[in-house]
Amino acid sequence: MIQKTETIDIQSSGDVVSVRQAVRQLAVEIGFGLVDQTKIVTAASELARNTLDYGGGGTVKLETLQEGRRRGIRLTFEDRGPGISDIELALKDGFTTGSGLGMGLGGAKRLANEFEIQSTVGEGTRITIVRWK
Repeated sequence: MIQKTETIDIQSSGDVVSVRQAVRQLAVEIGFGLVDQTKIVTAASELARNTLDYGGGGTVKLETLQEGRRRGIRLTFEDRGPGISDIELALKDGFTTGSGLGMGLGGAKRLANEFEIQSTVGEGTRITIVRWK
């Protein structure tokens, strides 16, 4: 069950900082320990940066979840950028179409408990991650 939802536009580096702050605040609110806070914030930062740099900007929807006794955070990043032609390749460490280290997508996947990516060339990309407490 979704308990709380917020959407943040990602159009500048300042927005990436805002995403990090909002995710950390949610993680603290639902009782994540420091390690889990760091993992979800790091993943959010990587994906927000990718949304800006490769997708030309977009949005992230932040949701707090409750399933029985467990609580979590779901983040859905969406852009209308060029899309990813080879998702499997894009998830490999070291792969980049830019000047970064190529750790963003694969790193974000490892930091999340659930990871889903949908991308259509010429239409954009949607990445959803969930971290459970």
